[in-house]
Amino acid sequence: MGTFSPAGRRGRGEGIWESVELLPGRGRRLVFDANNCIGNRYLSGYLDRVLGDVVQVILKARSCVVLTGAGISAESGVPTFRGKEGLWGKFRPEELATMEAFMANPKIVWEWYNWRRDLMGSVMPNKGHYALVELRSWFQRYTLVTQNVDNLHRLAGSDEVLELHGNIYRNICMDCRQFFDAAVEIDPTAIPQCKRCGGKIRPDVVWFGELLPSEVIDEAFERSAEADLFLSVGTSALVHPAATLPLVAKRNGAILIEVNPEETALSEVADYHFPCPSGEFLPQLLTELRESTCVH
Repeated sequence: MGTFSPAGRRGRGEGIWESVELLPGRGRRLVFDANNCIGNRYLSGYLDRVLGDVVQVILKARSCVVLTGAGISAESGVPTFRGKEGLWGKFRPEELATMEAFMANPKIVWEWYNWRRDLMGSVMPNKGHYALVELRSWFQRYTLVTQNVDNLHRLAGSDEVLELHGNIYRNICMDCRQFFDAAVEIDPTAIPQCKRCGGKIRPDVVWFGELLPSEVIDEAFERSAEADLFLSVGTSALVHPAATLPLVAKRNGAILIEVNPEETALSEVADYHFPCPSGEFLPQLLTELRESTCVH
C-alpha cells in the first residue's frame, strides 16, 4: 500500500505528492496542506482519486463506527472554557469538574455549569455534524460515538449517540444515577433533590477522576470490534479509553479513516488520513457517494 506526502509545490499541482511505500499493515495515508483540503482546484484531482477509493470502501462496508472529538465541536465555535479572561478565568476546569468540588461547594459548580449552558446555547451544529446524520443511511449498522458533551450531534438529528462523557444538558442524581428533568433550570442556591433517594442533582457529565459509564463504553468497544469501517473525526487520539476504540476496530479488520487537520498518534496506523476540517471533508465525501450511486 502507499501513502501520499508533500513533495514541494511545482507548477500547477505537479509534484505536490510523491508515492511512498509503507511497511505491510502500516496503512495508506493522504497528507497535504489542510488549508487547501477541498477548495484548491489544483489538488482536486488527487483528492478525487483517493475519495473514489474511500467511496468504494463505504459501499462495500456493512457496519461503521464513527468516533468524534473536540475538533468537530471547535468548528462550531464551542469554547474551551480555558481562557484567562472573564468571570471564570481564575478557575481551571479540573478544579470545578470533580466530585470533590461538588461536595465542597455545589453552588459554585452549578453556577459554572449554568454559565456554560448559557454560553453554548447559541452554538449550532456545523456541516460535519449534519453530514454524519446522512452518512448513517449508507450502512446496515451505524454507531456514532462522541467524546463531546455539547449535544450538537443530537441537535443535528443523530438520535442514537453513545455519549462517552455524558451530556451537559442532562441532569442526574449523584447517588442513584436517576435522570432528572432536563427542562428544569437548576437554581444553584436551592439545588433540587432526587425524588427517589434524596441525593443532590448534578450535571450528567463525567468528571475528572470518574469512570466512563460502563454500559456506554462497553457498547462502543463491542461495536468497534464488529465494524467494517471506522472513522475517527476531530479527536486527538490521546484520551483513553476512547483512543483505544479505533485500534480495536483496526485489529479486527476494519478500514480506519482519520479526519483531522492535525496528525495524531492514530495517523500512522490509519488506512487513510485526511487533514481537513470535518465540515469540509464529510460533505464532499457524501457528494461523491451520491454521485457514485447515480452512475449506471
